[in-house]
Amino acid sequence: MRRGNIKKMVDRKITVVQMLPELISGGVERGTLEIGKYLVEQEHRSIIVSGGGRMVAQLEEEGSQHIRWPHIGEKSPRALKYVLPLRKLLIREKVDILHLRSRLPAWIGYLAWKSIPEFVRPGLVTTVHGFHSVNKYSAIMTKGDKIIAVSDAIADHIIKDYSIDKNKISCIYRGFDENTFDPESVSEDRLNILKQAWDLKDTGEPVILLPGRFTRLKGHDLFFRSLSKIKYLPWKAICPGDFDKSSYTDDMVDFIKKSGMEEKIKFVGHCTDMPAAFLLSDVVVSASVKPEACSRVILEAQAMGKPIIASAHGGSLETVLDRRTGWLVTPCDAASLADALQEAISDKILRSSLGDNGRKWVSENFTTQKMCEKTLDIYLELVSENRRPSGVLPF
Repeated sequence: MRRGNIKKMVDRKITVVQMLPELISGGVERGTLEIGKYLVEQEHRSIIVSGGGRMVAQLEEEGSQHIRWPHIGEKSPRALKYVLPLRKLLIREKVDILHLRSRLPAWIGYLAWKSIPEFVRPGLVTTVHGFHSVNKYSAIMTKGDKIIAVSDAIADHIIKDYSIDKNKISCIYRGFDENTFDPESVSEDRLNILKQAWDLKDTGEPVILLPGRFTRLKGHDLFFRSLSKIKYLPWKAICPGDFDKSSYTDDMVDFIKKSGMEEKIKFVGHCTDMPAAFLLSDVVVSASVKPEACSRVILEAQAMGKPIIASAHGGSLETVLDRRTGWLVTPCDAASLADALQEAISDKILRSSLGDNGRKWVSENFTTQKMCEKTLDIYLELVSENRRPSGVLPF
């Protein structure tokens, strides 16, 4: 159904509830806020239920209502106490769409939704954001009236592993914000603030960026092993992202010291200005050990005109054009990553060409605007199909 036709069939403003565990950081969280902001801009009503976090202030500034349930993301029996309050919320606020984005809150949401008589239930949307273990617990994400997959790889995973009708699934890629991730919008002051915070000198050495929480899944150990193979070359590596004390981080710090790379690699913690961070870099790395569904880092780096080096699996096969916008390397292969890094830091002209191509590629295919428009279309399609009589509540 065409977008204009859906809008004509739904001639009222709708209320959407999105649920997720918390609002601290991450792609799922940012996507939730982006949809909430877009709904408000379109004069619909946005309610977000989570355990809270540092992104709540932004959510509320952008016009969404936040409901904090502290244990909504906990894998414990006490999370079940939210089923009845959620049922009451869905009824009281005459919610049109319940959008579930994570497995545990999805179970709470589904139980509350299922307890409402069928003819007055809101439409149920689920988004599958990753390659979860295939089991009954994960299967909750396939229970939506409509299922959003964030890449074709995820859509194939749902169809293959859960035998879901492909007509229930819509592929909607994550997007980048064109206003935020615009090279022309980043001032020199912002760049200087970040340079000072990171103690980054103008040495002319290429800067390699690997953003992401410091975990095994993000491939930091693979990244450092690759860098050790080219440590004789001039470069600086910056790793923005939450850095928690653990045996893994201890092992990585120890490896860096033993490899003599202490002066070449910096851990800079959480970064609040990623557009500036990308601009300060010369090449951006996504070294995920397991397939990612659709990496925002990959899209945003290309949006800022930077070539990307990514593991050749999952959604990166759909978002990176090998040797046209960056490099796709063999997953979990330090030598393959090192070869790409060596070529990237040694060829400034090639980096520039790939970066220009990448910006055009993602601007044409992977924007937040496109993501939000397609998601709202799904909401409106469900509302148009909903036979609930106006004003009828299940009492």
